[in-house]
Amino acid sequence: MSRDIRFQQTLGLFSLIAVLGCSGGSSDTIGESATTGEGSSSGSSVSASSTSAGQSSTSAASSTSTSTSASTTATSADETTTGDDCGFIGCFDAPQEPIECSTWAQDCPVGEKCAPYGNDGNTWNATKCVPVAPNAGGVGEPCTVEGNGLSGLDTCEVAALCWDVDPQTNEGTCRSLCTGTPEQPECPAASTCVITGDGILNLCLPWCDPLAQDCPLSDYACLNYQSEFFCVPDASGDMGVYGDVCEFGNACDPGLFCADAGFVPGCGGLSCCTPYCDTAQPNTCPGDGQECVPWFDEGEAPDGYENVGGCKIPL
Repeated sequence: MSRDIRFQQTLGLFSLIAVLGCSGGSSDTIGESATTGEGSSSGSSVSASSTSAGQSSTSAASSTSTSTSASTTATSADETTTGDDCGFIGCFDAPQEPIECSTWAQDCPVGEKCAPYGNDGNTWNATKCVPVAPNAGGVGEPCTVEGNGLSGLDTCEVAALCWDVDPQTNEGTCRSLCTGTPEQPECPAASTCVITGDGILNLCLPWCDPLAQDCPLSDYACLNYQSEFFCVPDASGDMGVYGDVCEFGNACDPGLFCADAGFVPGCGGLSCCTPYCDTAQPNTCPGDGQECVPWFDEGEAPDGYENVGGCKIPL
């Protein structure tokens, strides 16, 4: 199964400014390393590994996304809430810019594609028709951008975007834009359609295994949102170990998630980092009184994710 992740109009796809702070403090929000889909020297690295959970997810996934709301899905270990001002991928408070074409319909002239871009150089806030590069790269293939990761000019095929761009080399990887419609988005198997408030940037992000942290790119973490796990840039920097205060969902090191303070003994803020855990293994949770609480209600876990849990003080 594959689902879309939606955000209200005030939410955007990754932080708009080069800081981790924005109002809301929700542990679902994603911090500054995700700003433009570009990697950063201060935080983007996770080693790749193959796991049975990842394989099961792939085999069970379908290409059609189903619609979900922006509200957080309640599960046994679901520790997060959706903030009023910030979304999973950051704050969206910049004014909208002209929309020249539809990334869903790809309604540009032959030889061009509709690309999201940042009209101000900082925010995904507009779309435009751009030439399709000769020998354009397919999804999963290497790519380069012209200018920066927000320019909209890249070497990917139609309905794909150069993502995870290294700001030093302007090199990245082609990722699929969501297809279908905003009401019925579609993505390749084992991926999730993440949609901004106005659908300016709608991107298919691959699923991953939080226990194996098997994201294929370095400095990425496998995190949860609305009962699905996918890879996002690690914005923890020098922080992010167990017990550290976290303001954003990706402010913890890979293998940890940002939980409400009541679940983490001694937490000095509204939320703190705590590990994912395997419910089929002996309890290894580090906090006094913490247990490995199943992430999903009984019978609700997707194939391959039955043993995923979070270290929490049980309610």
